[in-house]
Amino acid sequence: MEREIHVRGHFNGLKTTLLFALMWAIIMLIWWLTGGSSQTLGIYILIGLGTTFVSYWFSDKLAIASMRAQHVTEQQAPALYRIVRELSARAGKPMPRIYIAPTMSPNAFATGRNERHAAVCCTEGILQLLNEREIRGVLGHELMHVYNRDILTGAIASAMSTVITYLGYSLMWFGGGRDDEDNRGALGSIGMLLSMILAPIGASLIQMAISRTREFDADEDGSRLTGDPLALASALNKIEAGVQMAPMQQTPGTQNVSALMIANPFSAEGVTRLFSTHPPTSERIARLMQMSRELQEAGVAPGGRVALR
Repeated sequence: MEREIHVRGHFNGLKTTLLFALMWAIIMLIWWLTGGSSQTLGIYILIGLGTTFVSYWFSDKLAIASMRAQHVTEQQAPALYRIVRELSARAGKPMPRIYIAPTMSPNAFATGRNERHAAVCCTEGILQLLNEREIRGVLGHELMHVYNRDILTGAIASAMSTVITYLGYSLMWFGGGRDDEDNRGALGSIGMLLSMILAPIGASLIQMAISRTREFDADEDGSRLTGDPLALASALNKIEAGVQMAPMQQTPGTQNVSALMIANPFSAEGVTRLFSTHPPTSERIARLMQMSRELQEAGVAPGGRVALR
């Protein structure tokens, strides 16, 4: 008989709320520096809402098309179907569609606006690199992204990031909306300069913080779903080495999908690591190994049932 395993809450809702509050604070600050024009703010909020609608409602189609992935049948990928069917049933959720992307760079991602419109995609490279146990660990992680509604969180963060970036750029092109005396003031000039430079960077950093939080949570929840944290740890170790040997080609399409993937698909060196949407693999593996020890001490056998929050 399967043992019930309760997923910890991670305070994920609180962390996400605080990050969104910080983004709105930045938006209002930049809006004030631009002159507090309701028309300007309204335009950029509409842009943000439009971005949210497209990225959320069509997230699965856009991601799959960007990777040129092909839908596969159970006859074509029996092992994938068996693993995904088992994990979906264990979580009490509908089975997502399954795709394979024609690239030898090892990676995987899940997408879809909800559990009934979800898709899981593995690259040809990851299927050749990992064994079945490790693939199961990866798919558990990816399914939890959908079950935790991470796609919606990411879409909102992306939209708010867009608003912040455009408001920052508006200072560069149009300046502040206040009178000439204010615009000539030293503080006003410094404020506009900082907004032009820091707004896009700040927006990206906040979005990356949300992405990294989601990765840690999906690692933990996915491992509770599979009951095998060490399988995911082993997979992450192999994927990082595999990406260094065969990094994914950077295109606008793969760049947009990269935040969804289980590991950074590009070769990140030096300062570029600071701007990665994924936490360091070594830190993720250390957390998974600690989790494995805790599960063993609790006497939880591999394959325990998960209660989704």
